[in-house]
Amino acid sequence: MYAFVGNPNCGKSTLFNALTGLKQKVGNYPGVTVERKIGTAYSQHGQPMTVIDLPGAYSLAARSPDEAVTRDVLLGRRTNDTEMPDRIVCIVDGSNLERNLYLVHQILDLGRPVILVVNMMDLADKAGLKVRTGQLEQELGIPVIAAEASRGKGLIELKLAMSRTDLPLPHHRWDVPAAISSAVAEIQASLQDNDQRPPLIARAEALLLLTDQDQLRVAGSQPLSPRTSSILESWKKRWSDENTDWSGTLVGARYDAIGKLVQDCVQSSDQTVDQSTSDKIDAVVTHGFWGWAVLGGIMTALFLSIFTLAEYPMGLIESATTALADGVKGAMPAGDLRDLITDGIIAGVGGVVIFLPQILILFFFIGLLESTGYMARAAFIMDRLMSRVGLNGKSFIPLLSSYACAIPGIMATRTIEDPKDRLVTILVAPFMSCSARLPVYLLMIAALLPTGEVPLITKVGLMILMYGLGTGGAFGFAWLFKRTLLKGEPPLMIMELPPYRRPGVKDVALQMMQRGGLFLKRAGTIILAISIVLWALTTYPKSDDATSAAEQVAQSYAGQAGKLIEPVIKPLGFNWEIGIGLISSFAAREVFVSATSVVFNVEEDDADTEPLLQALRTATWPDGRPLFTPLVCLTLMIFYVFAMQCVSTLAVVKRETNSWRWPLFQVGYQTGFAWLLCLIIYQAGTALGF
Repeated sequence: MYAFVGNPNCGKSTLFNALTGLKQKVGNYPGVTVERKIGTAYSQHGQPMTVIDLPGAYSLAARSPDEAVTRDVLLGRRTNDTEMPDRIVCIVDGSNLERNLYLVHQILDLGRPVILVVNMMDLADKAGLKVRTGQLEQELGIPVIAAEASRGKGLIELKLAMSRTDLPLPHHRWDVPAAISSAVAEIQASLQDNDQRPPLIARAEALLLLTDQDQLRVAGSQPLSPRTSSILESWKKRWSDENTDWSGTLVGARYDAIGKLVQDCVQSSDQTVDQSTSDKIDAVVTHGFWGWAVLGGIMTALFLSIFTLAEYPMGLIESATTALADGVKGAMPAGDLRDLITDGIIAGVGGVVIFLPQILILFFFIGLLESTGYMARAAFIMDRLMSRVGLNGKSFIPLLSSYACAIPGIMATRTIEDPKDRLVTILVAPFMSCSARLPVYLLMIAALLPTGEVPLITKVGLMILMYGLGTGGAFGFAWLFKRTLLKGEPPLMIMELPPYRRPGVKDVALQMMQRGGLFLKRAGTIILAISIVLWALTTYPKSDDATSAAEQVAQSYAGQAGKLIEPVIKPLGFNWEIGIGLISSFAAREVFVSATSVVFNVEEDDADTEPLLQALRTATWPDGRPLFTPLVCLTLMIFYVFAMQCVSTLAVVKRETNSWRWPLFQVGYQTGFAWLLCLIIYQAGTALGF
């Protein structure tokens, strides 16, 4: 098995995707919310090769859960769930070779076959650097391949190298400082005797244990034996008493060896290098004024695309759904089974699947921003604003990721070093309008503003307003928490701005397909199951007194549940039918659409091309007043902006905080604030005659 290892933003995942294509399995390492990607590549002889894409890391001396997982897999500490790779592919950024080689230097200590890929050679050339890959290969004793992953250069050479059965072992040498060599030897011996580590692995782990003072451990990692831990603590105490910086000594020795290697293998151009293209672009996109203008333009383009580009495929999906329902009605006799299939399954699942084009566009844009390197610039711009609410720009990356889904956004907070900043970011991340809210927004905007009556820019403006409200809510509560529950000064933001690259369209498309597949999987499982349950709850118990489908729903189990909470939601302008959707969507926000499809679309008209919208526009209160007025539609959208309506997010928060205290706190404060805000908006709007 090959492991792909490298610093963040080195092109590792691009190479992994190019080799494995669609033959990937994406999940989490058991016991920890760190993503695991395993794929299958094929050698030049057509033999399958298992490849695992390990999380990006700057060092094996872990400072984050991502780096801890990479360290544990390479050291064989996760053999219960992940086999220790017998071969390693290290990917480095050729334009930042010295920094990237630190991780490579640690990996070479493991004594396993290694292939080194010097990526981004085009950027190195533009920076006036000439990397002598042949000299580097001779110095390290391993295959070294020059590559430009975004253009596919070096891919064939890498595949040929991976196909070799005679990969040589590295022969790099470096001198462990004499002052700590005895500690390395004693810990290495204990690791061999008490932890059953092979000699080279034991030496490499001993060096890491002496470098990694925090000893970061994650779930699933095999602990050290009591004897090894005791020896390690005794050496730490001795050096603490002597005021010796053994970690700095080891790191300095490594960089001395790396510096000599770079000096021999990298030639710098004598001529002055002009301002790079990245610097010229950054002068605009990180500008105090123009940077905000660019960010605003990108967001506007995103929402315009959601409404315009997705219109045709949405029409196709709607036509296919209608045709499928018509086909079932024509082939089956009337009865509960036919109603279950047409009004429950097809109407429920189809009502959500129709929004797949918009969600794919959203993921495409986010992937494009990440691929080009703009995402880090957005974090840099937002640092100026976020510092005023007690956070820094690093928190913006998880928040921005939460626009797609709060779950990966919350997982991305692992890169935030300060525990309080990390917890605050977790608590406010669900405010960012995720893709699951998109179907609700689009449905309410369509009901509020029928096509042809209002300009497209107005619809885009409403969508931007919803996203803006969520972002404002996140910043507002972050400011509140940093001054009350989790007091603390915002740390200075230190982050790497990767160079701009041509967008990896294939990688973006692959990511978009994976996320779209997960959405369809949820539509075919969770939403399907909820649609069936909802249909049953709206159909039973049968009432002989009901003269219409609407009366049947009112007297059903679902109707009884909706009426039970109606006194709480009626001051917001919501009735018991909307209440059914609110309860159902706690499983997943987009379920609100399928729930309303079942509740309001019980008598679907085959001739009507927009049955659900028509049902919403004609729905009334018992006294004949319209139910979905513009004010109610707006209030409902705002409720979904702020309320905690996702049980999956709560489960991830519980895993990340290792406590039910914070998930329950999120449910209380978010939903309570949403109710109070919507109460004020609806009552004030009603008083003003809206």
